[in-house]
Amino acid sequence: MHITIIGAGLGGLTLARVLHVHGIAATIYEADASPQARSQGGMLDIHADTGQRALQAAGLQEQFRAIIHAGGEASRVLDQHGTVLLDEADDGTGGRPEVPRGELRRILLDALPAGTVRWGHKLTAITAMDDGRHLVHFAHGATATTQLLVGADGAWSRVRPLLSNAQPAYSGMSFIETYLHDSDRRHGASAQAVGAGALFALAPGKGIQAHREPDGVLHAYVALSKPEEWLASIDFADAPGAKARIAAEFSGWAPALTALITDSDTPPVPRPVHALPIDHRWHRVAGVTLLGDAAHLMAPAGEGANLAMFDGAELARALAARPGDAEAALLAYETALFARSSAAAAESQRVFRLCFGDDAPHSLLDFFAQQQEAV
Repeated sequence: MHITIIGAGLGGLTLARVLHVHGIAATIYEADASPQARSQGGMLDIHADTGQRALQAAGLQEQFRAIIHAGGEASRVLDQHGTVLLDEADDGTGGRPEVPRGELRRILLDALPAGTVRWGHKLTAITAMDDGRHLVHFAHGATATTQLLVGADGAWSRVRPLLSNAQPAYSGMSFIETYLHDSDRRHGASAQAVGAGALFALAPGKGIQAHREPDGVLHAYVALSKPEEWLASIDFADAPGAKARIAAEFSGWAPALTALITDSDTPPVPRPVHALPIDHRWHRVAGVTLLGDAAHLMAPAGEGANLAMFDGAELARALAARPGDAEAALLAYETALFARSSAAAAESQRVFRLCFGDDAPHSLLDFFAQQQEAV
């Protein structure tokens, strides 16, 4: 069977790697011109029950352990005045070690046979053929025919319409991404506020979240409950003006926190939060399926990348377990996927409300306390 994967994100790469472990070839088509074409984002906490299981299926546990950011599981919760409400150190027993997303992607890429990823292939159209195969068209004129097409192409998937009419809807919340570099020397107060790992400074309808990355980088996501029109009204090409506009929403907050906006060493980048319906699913369509955000885009709560990798591993194992019967494999994979993703999406939505609802930040503190009791 010829397997075509659209998208070289973590989910698509995990699928290709676990297929390779089982002796099954696949081709990934990726719109980016190269692995270095754009930044891969910040830190990811890799969960024992999903992301780590996927890496185990991929045979990459040793490489994964080598890129863990020591101390990255530390957490701090502050109120808007900078008062520390929770300060938990990373003692190495948390089960969700932090790694740089770009490094995680690199070890997956390095574990694939040369030529598996075809860079610079932007998908523009898909034609369904009578025999269950699909013809995929790319922007530069090339085409490819495949017996199994997997959409691992993210929130705005071009593969999803073959299966579902669902479109991501705006959540009502937007993030604005900033970076402070060489923070211990140049941004000492903010570095101290963030601490060794993750920072959550929250209030109803807004918040400043940040994480310490290797080499003293502070990576922040500023959250605001605003209409899409409000975000669109900001000229992000005018970085100083955009930072001032966003910081004005945090008037009266501790300077060490607002500096994560005003002192950003990079222009602020808007990241409106969208999600698919919690119970998103589709009827079986021959020769095509989805994984990751293409299948179950949800509010960001630490699950997205982990689920994408787990999806990839589970799909590969389903195909390997049923040689010659891809449709049975896809049915088994999707049946488990729908139950898993709807539960995760509901939980992500709940955590999102805890972070930015009327009782923030105390609702998040209660959540952390419940997590500790469960352990």
